[in-house]
Amino acid sequence: MQADQVLSHLKKHGQLLDLEIASATGIPLTQVRRSLADLTARGEISQCSVTHFNGNKRIDGFQCRISGYVPPVAPGRKAGPSKSASSD
Repeated sequence: MQADQVLSHLKKHGQLLDLEIASATGIPLTQVRRSLADLTARGEISQCSVTHFNGNKRIDGFQCRISGYVPPVAPGRKAGPSKSASSD
């Protein structure tokens, strides 16, 4: 099913435009948009409409990401709380 393919592509690559999903997966843009509408109705993704301009050409699309997804913490040391110069 194409909705599953679109969802797995979003999980792998993060936030993307519908045009980027269509070109990467090889699925026609109209079918990608139908899959995105279905995934949005099921609550699996969130999407918003965006408008880009390439010169004088207007490009309308949808930007999508997985709903409620929080990426894992990057490995390595993290900054700790800063120590104040004077402690009372």
